[in-house]
Amino acid sequence: MSASTMKILEGGCLCGAVRYRVEGAPRWSAHCHCKDCRRASGAPFVTYAGFLPARLQWTKGRPKDFNSSPGVTRSFCATCGSPLAYEGDRWPDEIHIHVGTLDHPEAIQPQVHVYTVHQIPWLQLADGLPKVPMPPSEAKKK
Repeated sequence: MSASTMKILEGGCLCGAVRYRVEGAPRWSAHCHCKDCRRASGAPFVTYAGFLPARLQWTKGRPKDFNSSPGVTRSFCATCGSPLAYEGDRWPDEIHIHVGTLDHPEAIQPQVHVYTVHQIPWLQLADGLPKVPMPPSEAKKK
């Protein structure tokens, strides 16, 4: 894909203090049901898309970073609190954007539900996407 035909997606926080642009297609997109993502977002699950960090540019303001657990940084707007991005040592060559913060979130189609072992019981999933209870690397730690 040439630079002239490369997909450009833009997004930002609720109040508009932080804006970003990301170029190219995501490497993947998933709904995460883990307890940490639920608590960080206040939602039953969070939808992420993974990009190479070099493809993301903060175009207005800068998010505040919070180290939510060892090796994990969550970025959010310091004014309105909107969660914007996730980075983790497990994925050193990726930044995970909250799909819901895109101006056009419909541009990214999620591919899978992950950490469904933590899924809230009243949430009924009928979208036909694969469900991964826990990634194999996590299950080995148990």
